[in-house]
Amino acid sequence: MTTFGEAVRQRVRAARSRLEEARAAGDAYDAALAEDELDDALRLARKHGIDPDDAGAPAEGVGEA
Repeated sequence: MTTFGEAVRQRVRAARSRLEEARAAGDAYDAALAEDELDDALRLARKHGIDPDDAGAPAEGVGEA
């Protein structure tokens, strides 16, 4: 796993956590911001072939011949 891949996964986890907290608090504005951040983080993960839900996955290019 690369540092970049883990950073993207951490960004996704943080955005999901923030979204969950905002929804639980009934804060529509913060929830909207968190949704935007999550969308952006997931878009970045897809663009680079990173599975945001697989913390143990090898990063792209690792182990390929």
